[in-house]
Amino acid sequence: MSTMNSDTPNQEPSAATTHSFDNSDTRADEMREQLEAWVEDLANLTDEAQASEQFQQWLDVQSKFHDYSARNTLLIKMQCPEATKVAGYQTWKDEFDRQVQAGEEAIWIWAPIITDKCPECGNSPSYHDRADCEYDETEPEEWSRGLVGFRPTSVFDISQTEGEPLPELETEAYGDSDGLVEALLSASEELGVDARIVDPADWEHGDARGVCKRRSPATVNPVVEVVDRENRADLASTLIHEYTHALLHFGCDDEPERASREVEAEAVAYIVSRHFGLDADNAAFYLAAWDGEASETVRDRLDRISRTASDIIVQIEA
Repeated sequence: MSTMNSDTPNQEPSAATTHSFDNSDTRADEMREQLEAWVEDLANLTDEAQASEQFQQWLDVQSKFHDYSARNTLLIKMQCPEATKVAGYQTWKDEFDRQVQAGEEAIWIWAPIITDKCPECGNSPSYHDRADCEYDETEPEEWSRGLVGFRPTSVFDISQTEGEPLPELETEAYGDSDGLVEALLSASEELGVDARIVDPADWEHGDARGVCKRRSPATVNPVVEVVDRENRADLASTLIHEYTHALLHFGCDDEPERASREVEAEAVAYIVSRHFGLDADNAAFYLAAWDGEASETVRDRLDRISRTASDIIVQIEA
């Protein structure tokens, strides 16, 4: 279970309305098409307010399902944007003693297919027989298991179930800003970042609230410094923002790309802050830096945002 992966310029992205994928014969193709349409719409949307709103709605879902890929959280947003906790039918029944209520429609996401995998072409034995691959050094029963693809699988939100209450999660330690600041500092080593909070009297970076830099040419880890302040939630958000630069953008000297990646860093800070219960409602996302980018580039950015937020959340919770 996870707690919560048109061409008309001013059209709202297609994921703003609820979709269902109830036709088993066309489900996989429809899921792919809707994902591509949403990303393409976001890339083409010229109304800054609409683009920011659609982007923030996806970020809200991602904050609840940090261990899901960007495309799966987009699928959840399309079908059940109010979802908070999802699991498969049997998982709800066997592990949580809850029953999916009659008449509820499934939420469809992509599940990995793990099976024996050809070392050469990466196909399962059944597909390997139909492919042009001539690998025959080892028999299929000796192949290692691995990811060979994805298939649609059904999950249901807790609101679609009834039964025993869920066990309480121990989230209080991070549910306040001071707790999150300390947790972020503790996680810095595992994330490969040298982080410190600097007294305002010693701050040497002007109006910047935080920086990501290299201490010296011989330094391996990027150095994150943030100026101390009374607003601890804002301090935590700045730490996450600079951690994202350290993990994704360290050494980027391309000015246009640097502007685009500021959106990525702010988005990761929003996801992580919201995941741990901090108020990030005042965040605004100015996607003008992404204007003119191909939908494939936007999709890559969504994937990076999703993965980086998940990495930071996992290290904090560890």
